[in-house]
Amino acid sequence: MVAQKRIPGGCVIEKWNPEDPVFWAEQGSKAAYRNLWVSTPALLLAFAVWMVWSTVVVELPNIGFKFTTEELFWLVSLPGLSGATLRIFYSFMVPIFGGRNWTVITTASLLLPALGMGYAVQDVSTPYWVFLVLALFSGFGGGNFASSMSNISFFFPKAQKGLALGINAGLGNLGVSAVQFFVPLVTSFALFGDALGAPQAWNKAGVSKQLWLQNGAFVWVPLIALVTILALFMMNNLATAKASFKEQSIIFKRKHNWLMCVLYTGTFGSFIGYSAGFPLLIKTQFPDQNPLQYAFLGPLVGALVRPLGGWLADKIGGARVTFWNYIFMTAAVFGVLNFLGSKDFFGFLTMFILLFLTTGIGNGSTFRMVPVIFLNEREKAAAGKDKAAQENAVKEASKESAAVIGFSAAIAAYGAFIIPKSFGFSMAQTGGPQAALYGFVVFYAICLVITWWFYSRKGAEAPC
Repeated sequence: MVAQKRIPGGCVIEKWNPEDPVFWAEQGSKAAYRNLWVSTPALLLAFAVWMVWSTVVVELPNIGFKFTTEELFWLVSLPGLSGATLRIFYSFMVPIFGGRNWTVITTASLLLPALGMGYAVQDVSTPYWVFLVLALFSGFGGGNFASSMSNISFFFPKAQKGLALGINAGLGNLGVSAVQFFVPLVTSFALFGDALGAPQAWNKAGVSKQLWLQNGAFVWVPLIALVTILALFMMNNLATAKASFKEQSIIFKRKHNWLMCVLYTGTFGSFIGYSAGFPLLIKTQFPDQNPLQYAFLGPLVGALVRPLGGWLADKIGGARVTFWNYIFMTAAVFGVLNFLGSKDFFGFLTMFILLFLTTGIGNGSTFRMVPVIFLNEREKAAAGKDKAAQENAVKEASKESAAVIGFSAAIAAYGAFIIPKSFGFSMAQTGGPQAALYGFVVFYAICLVITWWFYSRKGAEAPC
């Protein structure tokens, strides 16, 4: 067993050294994977609550809410704005409060937006400002990602961080496709009978039916409660991961922190931004198509390939994977633009799925770069010193990389606000989303240059 000290409500692991192969094989691996297997469903539910508006807003006009297209895009965008802002704070919380403690608190907090939405959508007289507030509260789910990834990064050795973070984030990201796939299903029948509300009358193009839109929010409530309990009794705090905000704030002086924020915004910011805006984009550009029939496919592909991106980065290098990935991302956007122009829906859908695939691979590879960059820097500084100094270098690198992972996740999450709003603004100003897509191409080109110059070229400053 891993050495533990009991504390009220849980336990803390006092000694943790995953870079020691003997410790990892005999004690560390089991505890690390136990925490990972609870963290992953907690993160999946967080993403589901964060992105539930992307699905629900499509149906609001059909059940009697008189919101404009611009107002609907605001409801899709605001969870991204609040989630990204919360991530900035959440990214520093694990070393302060402990990974287990913070996971319990943040998972339980998802109950507020889930319950609030479930009741609000049942009354067409609910004021728009109430929906705005609830959309902001859904950002609790977005904030969780930064702390979850920071926490898991402490548990695994450098050689396995890419895959572990890929599993946590990739399966967690499945919450996006899960909500876009299951919400249309559970809202089509009386899942909870009459206990949680009557159905709404759905009308569109002369077709009428019943819809239980509240189920799209209420279905997550029992799962949130269950995973909160699992986190309480099965996860751990690491004593070696303790650090104050002041200790972690050293990352703001690290150039590579800011560079990785840019690169991760290009990958994860794209993934979550496209996920939030995709259903409404389909609805506005291809009005004859049912967006909820297809929208879940892109986030599903992006989430499933994220562990592959981490695994590839473990094998051949994160910078190399990231560099080529940005080339394919750019090509995919040009493919989307081509089929938008020809109004070929299935060509457009295929290119967008390819775009989602590249965002997923890039998510895994960029997060693999972070711990390698900071561990190499710390080890280089400790070269030639005694064993204690070298061990301390590994510990400090772990704290720094965890903080960078959390903070870069926070900055990247603004993509969930920027991309849907860019689509909305582009349509309002030019009549289509093309201008926004060309803007994304320019940003990807910048990311490509950064990756090549600092990390992937021969003689790069921080090869990884």
